[in-house]
Amino acid sequence: MDRSSALIQQLLAFSRKQILSPRILDLNTVVEETAKMIRRLIGEDIELVLSLERPLWMVKADPDQIGQVLLNLCVNARDAMPRGGHLTIATHSSNIDHEVMPGIVPGQYTILTVSDDGIGMPPAVQSRIFEPFFTTKPMGKGTGLGLSMVYGIVKQSGGHIGVDSELDQGTSIKILFPAVDEVVTEIEADEAVSITGKGETILVAEDEDALRESVAAYLEHHGYNVLKASNGEEALSVATQHQGPIHLLLTDVVMPKMEGTELATEFAKLRPGIPTLFMSGYTDHRLLEQIPRTNRPTVLQKPLNLHSLLAAIGGAIKKKT
Repeated sequence: MDRSSALIQQLLAFSRKQILSPRILDLNTVVEETAKMIRRLIGEDIELVLSLERPLWMVKADPDQIGQVLLNLCVNARDAMPRGGHLTIATHSSNIDHEVMPGIVPGQYTILTVSDDGIGMPPAVQSRIFEPFFTTKPMGKGTGLGLSMVYGIVKQSGGHIGVDSELDQGTSIKILFPAVDEVVTEIEADEAVSITGKGETILVAEDEDALRESVAAYLEHHGYNVLKASNGEEALSVATQHQGPIHLLLTDVVMPKMEGTELATEFAKLRPGIPTLFMSGYTDHRLLEQIPRTNRPTVLQKPLNLHSLLAAIGGAIKKKT
């Protein structure tokens, strides 16, 4: 399957309804928890500012998916500030009585805004950033599906998303969620227990920068050591040069230079017996049949449910040991 056909299959998979676990939540809680990982991502040259209104109207959404949206947007903001700057995440509640975005109906909304003072975007780019396959990055540096997945998560959660940007003036992305008049969903005791690592090393191979960086930050936050690679060839080089153990390979299926299935085969020669988990947006089972059966693979569907990702990683490592 050539790359363009593979991307179409990934888009089709992305477009279908994903399995979410929505609950009544306070967006401030999600922002504050995700901020711990965001600080790892943006580096010392960028100041993270939280401007959170309290009290905040509740929304109904999947906290893992909203966290993934935040991480993705913040990685893009970081890349727009190569010389450093300010990244602001803000929340507030608002009664909206006019169409501030297409499709908005009057009502009560909780608004999440991610702003940077980076390089900004010209109108031609700004109007297309949520389109599938659209990217300003060089060939082989990403599929252009990252922000379209953000758009899909927001829309499936009943929200609306818009962008305001000017060259050399920064970018502001605003997400509106319908407010709900309900109390925060209590988490069951067994669900609240964190699934954490104990310093095991995971090699993450993913060509979408935002997804690779956000997954790495999430795993590091939960007790794992992470090695990163943007394609299969780089992953093999990292695996060859790394002196210590690698406990698991987490790889995208479709990547430039070497597909994830080929990477898994070559990685097994370098690190025999090490489990592999695949990330994919595919519905085409012919591609998944290429995955070596000896690895007994688990395929995690994109957009990733981060709690399920931790559970799958913990299960694979435990089974190996």
